[in-house]
Amino acid sequence: MTPKVDTLLTNAIILTMDEEMQIFEPGALAVSGDSILAVGPQDDILANYQSDEVVDCSGKVLMPGLVNAHTHIPMTLLRGLADDLRLDVWLLGYMMPVEREFVSPEFVRLGTSLACAELIRSGVTCFADMYYFEEEVAKAAAEIGLRGLCAQTVLKFPSPDANSFEEALEYSEDYIKRWVNHPLIVPSIAPHAPYTCTEGILRASAAIAAEFDVPLHTHLAETRLEVENSLKEHGLSVIPYVERQRLFDARVLAAHCVHVDLGEMQTLARHGAGVAHNPSSNLKLASGVAPVVDMLKAGVKVGIGTDGPASNNDLDMFEEVRLAALLAKGISGDPTRLPAKTALLMATRLGAEAMHLGDITGSLEPGKRADLILVDIHPLHNAPRFRRDPDGIYAQLVYAAKSTDVSDVMVNGRWLMRARQLLTADVDEWLAQAADFARRIDAFLIEREQSVLSKLIAIGGAAEQESFEVQVKVRIPDPQVVLQNLEKPDIEILYTRHYHEYDTYFRFDDPSQGQLRYREDEFIGEDGQVARVRYRLTMIGPAREKHFPSGVLLSRSRYYAPAVHSLRFYREYFNPSSEIFIEKDRLRWRVLFQGTEFYINLDRIDQPDLGTFLEVKSRTWSLRDAEYKADIAEKLLIYLGADPAATVTQDYFDMVEG
Repeated sequence: MTPKVDTLLTNAIILTMDEEMQIFEPGALAVSGDSILAVGPQDDILANYQSDEVVDCSGKVLMPGLVNAHTHIPMTLLRGLADDLRLDVWLLGYMMPVEREFVSPEFVRLGTSLACAELIRSGVTCFADMYYFEEEVAKAAAEIGLRGLCAQTVLKFPSPDANSFEEALEYSEDYIKRWVNHPLIVPSIAPHAPYTCTEGILRASAAIAAEFDVPLHTHLAETRLEVENSLKEHGLSVIPYVERQRLFDARVLAAHCVHVDLGEMQTLARHGAGVAHNPSSNLKLASGVAPVVDMLKAGVKVGIGTDGPASNNDLDMFEEVRLAALLAKGISGDPTRLPAKTALLMATRLGAEAMHLGDITGSLEPGKRADLILVDIHPLHNAPRFRRDPDGIYAQLVYAAKSTDVSDVMVNGRWLMRARQLLTADVDEWLAQAADFARRIDAFLIEREQSVLSKLIAIGGAAEQESFEVQVKVRIPDPQVVLQNLEKPDIEILYTRHYHEYDTYFRFDDPSQGQLRYREDEFIGEDGQVARVRYRLTMIGPAREKHFPSGVLLSRSRYYAPAVHSLRFYREYFNPSSEIFIEKDRLRWRVLFQGTEFYINLDRIDQPDLGTFLEVKSRTWSLRDAEYKADIAEKLLIYLGADPAATVTQDYFDMVEG
């Protein structure tokens, strides 16, 4: 008796995208439960299987659903919010402030629901996401029926869903435990990027991913500046740096990898890391073009992603596949580079393998999940069809087909769209809610545009550095005592610097604006002469967060930007209500004391004449770490011969104003 299956799809041009890249025309495919039972020539399948549901595909292409290997889908609610900006301005000036204000479980659930509808309509059956409140992404995607690698973001500074990275790590682990082995959702952890994470976060994230055997999703080597900063700070480019942090103990999915060399590609391949190429987003943010062909030659599994709809600005994978193929040709001058067949493979099987899901999806093979789409290749914009070259069908799909040609979508054996009608999503109410969010965000930004910080970011280059630092400052009657005690054996000096600094502080009528400092830094060489000069703007937050015993403070947040214009320009641009000028001579040491890194500043304030001060600082990212460092800072202060009773809690500009 002929076996009965749930669904038979017949009369199709079947692109399996398997290892042999088999094509069956006319082909048929049998679905049983959530999986593909058989695929092959139509006569063979019909001779061996029967079903109550037989779908005549009418000569359409039957292929694996597209795999979107990197995105941030809740950001559909931020689509078009801020465009034509540099990555740092876009991210720090608009995205993160709006996210801090508006992102909530409800925001994420709504944004994900809209995105899933958009993904289904464009033929995507599997996506890799990274955002906040990621469990809400998982819930919405599972309810609608999409397959997703859903990764919880971890940052070294507070985020919409965590006050500290410790909270984010705990949330991630708990979320992963509860979603492991879900039929549609693969839970994951996402240390955002090396420049937004500490070494400890990278190591802890990799350990969690390895413990639960889930992938780890992150951004690597997206911009040239990221690579330059990594070399400057760590002496290593991005890939060797994260390798040293044992990130590749986990199964990594690395978004972007725009600025990697051959050795780094080989490192990625050796560790089995997957890469998500994001052509539209990288072009729009002027990050560059990833060397995907070289990565593929090196053995790296490279998929294609849209990135978030706030930086793309859509989730259309047909656009991305076409652009990936065209970019490779355009930047190389070689029209044979990254042919359509390979580009489509990157958007299906290779993308699934990059996400470490290649064993269940990405190709039409018996035993794999029934994640498939039908694409109509008969519309006017795709006619006629030539049959001389069997690979011509790939070119038709990549260079001529559009997302609107996708007529039907099945995931895990369940129909999500038939004849362009969504079956599991009703978008009208969601669109109304999205419009309400847009009105509220507009109002927020219109008000915020009046702030000093916004104006600083608007002129470019602003970046939030280490968000907080533990610091303690005391007045010093005799600086020689400090200099002598610095030679004691318990202090390891990592480096010494000498500066002459000229600071102009802009004050504003509204205290919540904080203040802006224009600094001219003269670097003094060993011969006592000025070796070089640096100009910098610093936006100093309005309030300290916490006082510890003995006058130790968890200090204000700071934003930095290069000062590329004159002091007169900034005075006219920011229009401060008053100014304070301070000139000082600074000796700085970076040291290790009791296993903890500190900066020691010995400041002689020359104008106005305020005397000499000893300042001890250490960067921190969490309250627990701050409490520990505050205790060590007090001990270091005493070790240097200072009297904790002489602690000064005011900044220099406060002393002048007072």
